[in-house]
Amino acid sequence: MEKIIDESVQGSALALEKKNSNNKKLYIESYGCQMNFSDSEIVASILANEGFDTTQTLTEADLVLVNTCSIREKAELTVRKRLEKFNAIKRDRPHMKVGVLGCMAERLKHQFLEEEKIVDMVVGPDAYKDLPNLIQEIDEGRNAVNVILSKDETYGDIAPVRLNTNGVTAYVSITRGCDNMCTFCVVPFTRGRERSRDPQSIIDEVNDLAKRGYKEITLLGQNVDSYLWYGGGLKKDFAKASDMEKATAVDFSQLLERTALAQPKMRIRFSTSNPQDMTLDVIHTMAKHKNICNAIHLPVQSGSDRILKEMNRLHTREEYFELIDNIRKIIPDCSISQDMIIGFPTETEEDHKDTLSLMEYVKYDFGYMFSYSERPGTMAERKMEDDVPEETKKRRLSEVIALQREHCQERTQRHLGKVQEILIESTSKKSDQHFMGRNSQNTVAVFPKGDYKIGDFVMVRMDECTSATLIGEAVEYSDNN
Repeated sequence: MEKIIDESVQGSALALEKKNSNNKKLYIESYGCQMNFSDSEIVASILANEGFDTTQTLTEADLVLVNTCSIREKAELTVRKRLEKFNAIKRDRPHMKVGVLGCMAERLKHQFLEEEKIVDMVVGPDAYKDLPNLIQEIDEGRNAVNVILSKDETYGDIAPVRLNTNGVTAYVSITRGCDNMCTFCVVPFTRGRERSRDPQSIIDEVNDLAKRGYKEITLLGQNVDSYLWYGGGLKKDFAKASDMEKATAVDFSQLLERTALAQPKMRIRFSTSNPQDMTLDVIHTMAKHKNICNAIHLPVQSGSDRILKEMNRLHTREEYFELIDNIRKIIPDCSISQDMIIGFPTETEEDHKDTLSLMEYVKYDFGYMFSYSERPGTMAERKMEDDVPEETKKRRLSEVIALQREHCQERTQRHLGKVQEILIESTSKKSDQHFMGRNSQNTVAVFPKGDYKIGDFVMVRMDECTSATLIGEAVEYSDNN
């Protein structure tokens, strides 16, 4: 729930440049959050060195991999349907092998491999470097499984290929795993404890992306504010670090600054933040550097202190308000977006009103809102009864969505009449005569193409808007080109 699920890209298959020396075909689909899509890029990079080119034609694949998500029930059901489809094709292509990667792998390994016998291989998020060995196992007629969670694997030494990229924006993973044991979330069990990647490997990747023409990167992690590099190892073991390791440790604010200084013309975003870990240092660093975008994704999950405690969220309503006030004071035009879970166990009408009143206070620019669905293996599933009726969940969710839509319109309108820098990402989905890009606050803008091209920074005058999209006219190039 801490992660943004982009519905428009669910089930995307990788499409990469072919290597002449490769003679096998890999078909890989991804589901879930950006972390999963980023992981698919790492997997493709590893397998490219094992003779696999990617294909978007399922029926010509030698190896089919599905990178899975356990965050929401819908994703699991979709993956199961896809596995049925893969197995139907396998009847005509018996040499084709099917594997499950990612967050469902650890939880359902026995079902997939032994009980249902629907896959040949199950690989957890920390075992991708073992793929060549696992493929050899299945080539020799044995099922293969590696779901061991690592204390130190960050894939910092793998240069990921870029998934269906527009060549303009890219994700750069900086942490893996999570230590926040929110009662609704499976991530600590599927991705392990939190560890951070060597900052130099992050800067090297960002520099390489800049050389290849990328204009914007998003630093990615389950909880980026918690980033802490002290030479390697788990975040929870930092207390045992030597004095020298502690003195030379790099936190998220420092990493953000290093990244901004390394590529002053590259836009920098980050996701996801956690209210308990976001410090004023990070906000001041954002304010100091023009190339760090003024947008923060700050999941709150509920406006009720009682529900926050039940969720094991380590922030209160008042602490959240204080953080919002500080952000607005230091970066007045910063956009703030949210994740919200509606209908968590024991949620009352009073708790729901608290959520609505919190939204009225913050007035979020964007939101990702879901009704609660019980996830197997979580503390909430083990200890709490899912006791809010579905009809009540639906009604409360529709009220939250309606209020968010109202606030979204209000926040989008504040850009009208302004001339803002837009990075052109693609042609508009609705008109091939228009470009689409985003401003610093992550609001989408569309405008006539003119003589500009994808990857240009342009200044756009905002003339009108829908509830979430700005419509304008490009007036000149930005000085950032």
